[in-house]
Amino acid sequence: MTSPSPAPPPRTPPEWPHCGHGATADDPVGCRGIHVPPYTACLAHLSPRKRRRYLASLGPGADLDHRGTPFTAGLLDELRAALTDPATDRLCFGTADFSGAAFGGPARFSGATFRGEAWFIGAEFGGRALGPLVCTGTLNLSEMVFERAVTIEAAAATVRCRRTRWASTAALRLRHAEVDLSDAVLERPVSISAYPRPFIGPGGEEMAEPGLANLRLRITSLQGVDAAHLVLTGVDLTECRFAGAVHLDQLRLEGRITFARPPKGWWRSRRRTLAEEHHWRAAAAGRPAPSTQLSPREWRPGPDHPDLESAPGPETVAALYRQLRKALEDTRNEPGAADFYYGECEMRRHDRGRNGHPGTPRGERALLRVYWAVSGYGLRVSRALACLLVVMLFALVVMVWWGLPVEATELTTTGRQVAAGQEITLTTGTPAPVNPSGPLAERMTTDRFEESLRVVVNSAVFRSSGQDLTTTGAYTQMAVRFIAPVLLALAILAVRGRVKR
Repeated sequence: MTSPSPAPPPRTPPEWPHCGHGATADDPVGCRGIHVPPYTACLAHLSPRKRRRYLASLGPGADLDHRGTPFTAGLLDELRAALTDPATDRLCFGTADFSGAAFGGPARFSGATFRGEAWFIGAEFGGRALGPLVCTGTLNLSEMVFERAVTIEAAAATVRCRRTRWASTAALRLRHAEVDLSDAVLERPVSISAYPRPFIGPGGEEMAEPGLANLRLRITSLQGVDAAHLVLTGVDLTECRFAGAVHLDQLRLEGRITFARPPKGWWRSRRRTLAEEHHWRAAAAGRPAPSTQLSPREWRPGPDHPDLESAPGPETVAALYRQLRKALEDTRNEPGAADFYYGECEMRRHDRGRNGHPGTPRGERALLRVYWAVSGYGLRVSRALACLLVVMLFALVVMVWWGLPVEATELTTTGRQVAAGQEITLTTGTPAPVNPSGPLAERMTTDRFEESLRVVVNSAVFRSSGQDLTTTGAYTQMAVRFIAPVLLALAILAVRGRVKR
């Protein structure tokens, strides 16, 4: 792959005191490297004697500030040697700021430990970069440009990749970190995976991870990302914000992916949810501000949504669920896709419209409410079977009290006596059933219960018991014959949605 044409040098000087080496009329700023105190040049343009003096003043764990400095492979090796502990042969930084630096060769930080934060905002790498390394603070890769294939291995508390650009393939193998990918640009496939065990340093030993206790790799934001080239493996998406991302239907989710869960409550289904649904529901309930005293029975507020108007609305969250559902269906993860279908229907049911958006029509919302109540959108077996049981019990009670006649009706034949030799006309008919009367308790007999049970069960499977019924009983039987098979079909559909592969 050919590298894109370099942009012309910016004419605005950086915010720090810079070297200015090589400034011309076309480039009045020149070298943008920060001064190395007490000198007036950057590390790359110090004289050999001054550079040796500066490097000699460093030691393992020293803080560094080399913003905007151009590094060759040799210069980086000299800096590495100054920060390597001769007793353990381990490379150790304090807080290091390489923002805006340009690494012309391989940027070798293999086995490095950053005891503070590591900043690479806007840095450029012309060769291979970054790892494995350990950073006890923030590893900031924001606004960096990776023009060649790169593998980044790091254990860190936080990894920021805001507006980072990958012009070639990349693999990020990370541990512990909270990863922010807001507005990152992915021109080629980029994979982010949770590394299961400590990294191995250059000497073959496991790298220590002081102060890093979180075991799950968490993605906190994909806002503004084109996810068509993104692969996530074994990550935690509990707090991930998806609003503003595009092509989420092409996002690849592999391994064990963790999503948020609804608050506890017997009336709530246990399912995978998005952080945006939590934020909207919390704002709608009047809890828009994050709180450390949040109950496990409450929806979690969002940090960036101080009120209901700023929170992503149901129409936005429904679209996110729809795209992610397709992404899971494409990987044959039907149970996970079923949870996102549930979430999509929930958001459509609550979408009353706002800010010019018409929302879901009232009739459709009513239909969705019934669909939710009787079967959990065709995804909850227990709810469909419970509704079926309620319908049959109700029908059974109606049959016992009002559906069966007082006594069984028998065919009767009537006629009129005529003279000998004349034809006799006989009429056979069934008398109308006699509705029961008297106290309801007296109608609750064993015989009436058994007959009613037989009628209701046969009605559920489209069979006739042959039992005579009153008018109320006949209509009840017709209702059971319509409702019961529908509920059975919804229960079967729910089972299929959970076991289909």
